[in-house]
Amino acid sequence: MTSKIHYTGDLRTEMTHLQSGTKVLTDAPVDNQGRGEVFSPTDLVATALGSCMLTIMGIAAREHGFMIDGTQAEVTKIMAANPRRISEVHIRLLFPEHHYTDKQKKILTKISQSCPVALSLHPDLKQKIELIFID
Repeated sequence: MTSKIHYTGDLRTEMTHLQSGTKVLTDAPVDNQGRGEVFSPTDLVATALGSCMLTIMGIAAREHGFMIDGTQAEVTKIMAANPRRISEVHIRLLFPEHHYTDKQKKILTKISQSCPVALSLHPDLKQKIELIFID
């Protein structure tokens, strides 16, 4: 088992990662009857995409002898109706000034398109990924 989820009431859940004991709360968003005080479940899906990309880029960078420390991802989730779902996720990956070579940029670009979360999402969900290198 990976996690346990407790519905605490008022459209809030408390999720516990069993291996570490880490807890994460979710709320329904304000536009869907919730408080919007913490991440919504759909926020977590979109954010997991960015986190997954950074993680596998970190693995690739380590394997090829360079680093991506300080890289940030800006995530924008766009919802659709009928049925209510995530229709698009936009991710801007902002790489700090590490003077990446063309080869390193190519590695990072290729790996950004193959993270496990990206490959697990429905093909109708549009993923707009932008890599920005500060040189």
